[in-house]
Amino acid sequence: MSVRTAFAAVAVTLFACLPLFVSAQPDLAALKRQVTDAERAFARSMAERNHAAFTALLSEQAVFFGSTQVHQGKAAVAAAWKGFFEGPQAPFSWGPDSVEVLADGTLAHSTGPVRDPAGKLVSRFNSVWRQEAPGVWRIVFDKGQPLTAADLKAP
Repeated sequence: MSVRTAFAAVAVTLFACLPLFVSAQPDLAALKRQVTDAERAFARSMAERNHAAFTALLSEQAVFFGSTQVHQGKAAVAAAWKGFFEGPQAPFSWGPDSVEVLADGTLAHSTGPVRDPAGKLVSRFNSVWRQEAPGVWRIVFDKGQPLTAADLKAP
């Protein structure tokens, strides 16, 4: 085999394998919609008083920062939040007003207002979501934040 033939064979083989090395870029707009929908379903679980639906959206490694302690793991977070699902009315509600997804489509951040039962703005939430399977997003980190001066001026 000549050098030229060997080079051609290697080039053809590499060209044929190129799709294995270059992955398609994820559709970030579609992923943002998925995360937004997941966050809304998460909030709806509270409004509908559905603790099982809430728990289903928690990653096994979930970490939630409470007001006095950090809850680590799906079971611990689910147990810590169980009391919020008791009673006929949700003690608070939330919804995303911003969602960003990493360029590789594996993690996302959502944030938005938290309101009391009367609709008064009381804080903001920040959540990190991980895509655990195609189209399956689960929350891995959640932490509230105090209102900023800008939040207090917003309608």
